[in-house]
Amino acid sequence: MAADWLRSKGCRILARNFRGPRKGEVDIIARDDRLLLFVEVKTRREGTRIRPLDAVNKSKQALIERGANAWLKQLGTRDLPWRFDVIEVYAEDGMKPRVHHVKDAF
Repeated sequence: MAADWLRSKGCRILARNFRGPRKGEVDIIARDDRLLLFVEVKTRREGTRIRPLDAVNKSKQALIERGANAWLKQLGTRDLPWRFDVIEVYAEDGMKPRVHHVKDAF
């Protein structure tokens, strides 16, 4: 669902569930024009007190950063502009999920 949401905003999805060596991982790698996005997706039930963003702690950020570095190494360049985003998905039974895009999350 998050990938479809990004597509609807004009992004091109390059990879989903990317796993690099050394346990690096990125949920979605996308391109927004020239900007490369490394996106973590977190889902929570609507009305919970803890934001999905709060689940992206330092340990999780390190996994995402290792995955991003592996992707950039595959590309053979680090000269592209890039950032780390989090897509928060709020779900409630019988309702359409609500999406919140946190740009430059960490």
